[in-house]
Amino acid sequence: MIKLENIGITFNAGTPDENNALKNINLEINKGDFITVIGSNGAGKSTLYNIIAGTLYPTTGKIYMDTVDKKGNAVVRDITRDAEYKRASYIGRIFQNPLLGTAGKMSLEDNMMICCKKGWKGLKISLNRKQREFFKSQLAQLDMGLENRLNDNVDQFSGGQRQALTLLMAVLSKPSLLLLDEHTAALDPANAAIVMELTRKFAKEYNLTVMMVTHNMQHALEYGNRLLMMDDGNIIMDIGEEEKAKLTLEEIHRRFKAIKKHDMTNDQMVLQ
Repeated sequence: MIKLENIGITFNAGTPDENNALKNINLEINKGDFITVIGSNGAGKSTLYNIIAGTLYPTTGKIYMDTVDKKGNAVVRDITRDAEYKRASYIGRIFQNPLLGTAGKMSLEDNMMICCKKGWKGLKISLNRKQREFFKSQLAQLDMGLENRLNDNVDQFSGGQRQALTLLMAVLSKPSLLLLDEHTAALDPANAAIVMELTRKFAKEYNLTVMMVTHNMQHALEYGNRLLMMDDGNIIMDIGEEEKAKLTLEEIHRRFKAIKKHDMTNDQMVLQ
């Protein structure tokens, strides 16, 4: 569905601060994948997301996406240089900060209208009784009582409520790919658990294609059908569903240490 070929990005090239943040990344994201992404700070996770979302352009490599032309034919399109605002029509992104995904000074129903206009391309959405009933039915899935607060401004809601709302709005906008960037990290444990279960529910019911960066190793194992580990600008593990189901935290740590030891040995050979 989305394919990254030989993606690399270098910051401050040719200076003492040169940083090869991503190095020859090759990745295929298939329709319906739920990919959890792990790695230490500085591993390249956020940079990878920024490349996919169009916030940054790669120094090297190409990004391709399966799409449909005006005649309904399946085509593969090069989106490497598509601007971020263009990709926002088919790539959704939820950040760690629960305040970023909604307009706090607007009412809940106005926020819902915006996301529906984005998802239902070509349709004129008018706010009427039928539309409000639809909003209520969708909001009821959150089990937070928001279906009874359509006229309240969103800045009156808690962080957990806003992040759950952001997730629902992202789903209703019908993205081809949803990027979750540590979307529960700023929440208390109770609200984090609620949002994670909603994430699982929506991914399954709407057949979403999802990538989720997380520092919670248990979440990385428990959620999704695929696991990526990044380190030093590289994808060092890409583990499929069957193998992932058998993984333990201890096994992940063992593999990571083995890869790092191998890399250190290779570096020593080059130096010699």
